[in-house]
Amino acid sequence: ASSASAAPSSRASLADTAPVVTGRWAVRLTWRSKSRSATSLTQQPAERISTVPSVNTASRCQPGKPSAAIHSADSVGQSSSSQPAGRSQRMSCRYRLNREGWAGPGAAGAAKVMRRFSRGAAAMTPCKPGRACPPTVGGPGLDPPMKTLNDFPITKKWPARHPDRLQLYSLPTPNGVKVSILLEELGLPYEPHLVSFSTQDQLSPEFLSLNPNNKIPAILDPDGPNGEPLALFESGAILLYLAAKTDRFMPTDIARRYEVLQWLMFQMGGVGPMFGQLGFFHKFAGKDFEDKRPRDRYVAETRRLLQVLDGQLRGRDWLVDEYGIADIATFPWVNNLVGFYGARELVGFDEFTEVERVLQAFLARPAVQRGLNIPARD
Repeated sequence: ASSASAAPSSRASLADTAPVVTGRWAVRLTWRSKSRSATSLTQQPAERISTVPSVNTASRCQPGKPSAAIHSADSVGQSSSSQPAGRSQRMSCRYRLNREGWAGPGAAGAAKVMRRFSRGAAAMTPCKPGRACPPTVGGPGLDPPMKTLNDFPITKKWPARHPDRLQLYSLPTPNGVKVSILLEELGLPYEPHLVSFSTQDQLSPEFLSLNPNNKIPAILDPDGPNGEPLALFESGAILLYLAAKTDRFMPTDIARRYEVLQWLMFQMGGVGPMFGQLGFFHKFAGKDFEDKRPRDRYVAETRRLLQVLDGQLRGRDWLVDEYGIADIATFPWVNNLVGFYGARELVGFDEFTEVERVLQAFLARPAVQRGLNIPARD
């Protein structure tokens, strides 16, 4: 662990050595340029900070004035010259980090921030009365970390017959099958559990203990970082975790990795929400609405997104040349659009020949064919 008072002097050293959060279980961002995986998020013990970082008085914020170095690589925080000098601006000034150390009103304020951060990466503040801590959190004032699968309440509703395997809580929807497809591609042993919407399993206390957002999929990996169980939800986060865990389906080149992240975010923020809204207004309750303007809005947006995908796939086998998690995230939604939603003619899907070509290549993969039906519906 690097010394807290020795501030990094360059962009590279900031990325290589600076802890994101200090404390017993700090999360560090490590660049491993000589290994197969270019980046890795690892959870490891870190030294507690016993000294307060030096204060750079030269860059101290002035009352009523915005802080400098907005969006610079060596600062944290943002202010705007159009923003009045209120609490948010003072907070931005107080907690801005630069290469020399903490810039702000004094060491006492910085010490207060560091004490707050030292509580750990999983929770910046102690658990409040009546509110449960995340299941893997441990430390002063927090619930103890869960060491075995049986410590997790979700296993009471869905007992693990194979507690040494990754536990998948899902349903074969476009978001759910992303994870089952990747697990099938990886060949990792896992145990799927059906979360039935018809019986509102996603609203049960056991499921909410793992995912308070009551959405599928979610996983519980008994062999997480440091060999301890890891609970995780959000399909995109799970794809990234499994790719990093196995060093597969993500490029080794760092620039290519960011391209994959770009298209993964494109799916998460665009393809999924827009295609899903179109499904509501075309297949589900929205189809009975007399006013068709909402449906037409999502038809137009779906066509726009398909056009973007079509252009990216022209001359490529997959979204980022090699098959990876961006494709696994995107094409279940494309398949659902023209299959389950029955919107092929509505959106003029036959015009997007490149998307059609890659969709068929995706569906031809044996792991995809298996993963599309996992977990099996009742």
